[in-house]
Amino acid sequence: MNIKTSLSALALTAALSAPMASAEIWGNTEVQLQAGGELEVVGTGGTATATITTFQHAGGWEYGDNFFFVDHSRLSGKGAVGDSAEFYGEWYSNFSLGAMTGNDLSFGPVKDIGLVAGFNYAPEVDSTWVLPGVTFALDLPGFAFATLNTSAYIHVSGAEDTPANGFGVVDEDTSFMVDFAWAYPFKIGSTSWSIEGHLEYIQGRDQYHTFSFGTPTELESWILFQPQVRLDVGELIGTPSNRLFAGIEYQYWKNKLGAKGVDDNTVQFLAVWRF
Repeated sequence: MNIKTSLSALALTAALSAPMASAEIWGNTEVQLQAGGELEVVGTGGTATATITTFQHAGGWEYGDNFFFVDHSRLSGKGAVGDSAEFYGEWYSNFSLGAMTGNDLSFGPVKDIGLVAGFNYAPEVDSTWVLPGVTFALDLPGFAFATLNTSAYIHVSGAEDTPANGFGVVDEDTSFMVDFAWAYPFKIGSTSWSIEGHLEYIQGRDQYHTFSFGTPTELESWILFQPQVRLDVGELIGTPSNRLFAGIEYQYWKNKLGAKGVDDNTVQFLAVWRF
């Protein structure tokens, strides 16, 4: 087992096993459906219509919290390679230093500091990244939650380039990520709304492939902004509130996946079922 495989296994074990030793104090799970809009398809020079189904869960335990999601994206249109589909997933475990030490770590808008262990996996390119870092829980007026996460972005495993699996990512340099995530609920008359999402920046880096003969592909730094506007539909139709939502998600992705000049700028319909 090489060092990168060891790191990947260690990160996955830490993320999946340690927090589960204690039962969740709170949690919510939801399924999201996004449809419509034209997304850029990296490598084809075209666009495609995407239907994205997301399963995600957030939950807190005695010494921190966990968050994960799995996306299934189906692309159709001239930019897609046939009627293609792909999966992508991320997991983050946050270990609260305030809860573990029993100390008040608040200062200014920061109410707590945590150590975060992140794990990203893209099966289409058989690649894994780990994201160790620090997260700041923010106390902002009116926000249900707000966090600022800074972490390394470390590629720990990738596919070998072969005729069978295509042009896989063999290796890439380490960079870093900064991510701001939030939820801001508000009322319009008797209706309940929320604006939530995240804004991330990932530093550019070099990526290597077997067939590049030692010459790396230069990935640009990217900015990904994904705010959602949600209306509590369940509340309007007489079913339990905070369960069924509808709205839109706006996606702005500058230098998508590190491809210079490839930018998403689109709006999709959003439906959410929380349980």
